[in-house]
Amino acid sequence: MSRSMLNRVFARHAHPVSAWSRWASTPLVVVPLWYRRSWAALPIVAWMIINPIITPPVTDDRAFATRAILGEEQWLADPVKRRDIIVLNAVSTACLAVAGVTAWRRRPLPMAIAHAGSMTAILMTWRSYADHYDPDSSNLGSA
Repeated sequence: MSRSMLNRVFARHAHPVSAWSRWASTPLVVVPLWYRRSWAALPIVAWMIINPIITPPVTDDRAFATRAILGEEQWLADPVKRRDIIVLNAVSTACLAVAGVTAWRRRPLPMAIAHAGSMTAILMTWRSYADHYDPDSSNLGSA
């Protein structure tokens, strides 16, 4: 994906509606595992793809979600600077993997706990991204 295309995607995904609705959609990723129906992944994948496309680009960085997503974009340029974010991403991924395994095994309580852990870690990661965000280095308004 070209840098300019990536900037356009981030500019739209940084819209609070896009960011929060994707975060709230996180539990959907285990639906195909729970029901053991691979086709059930299609609408979920479609949603994750079209979500940042259907929202307008952000025009300011006042919203927490906007700063978090724009901070993520900046962090991706040099992730080694903030190893704490790497750890938080690993924790979130591990929790989501546990949610997937427990969904496959149809264990609702451990699955819910793992999802809660993943979504909490995502919010903690967003806080770190928002703290990392530098408005002077932002592509806001150029996409």
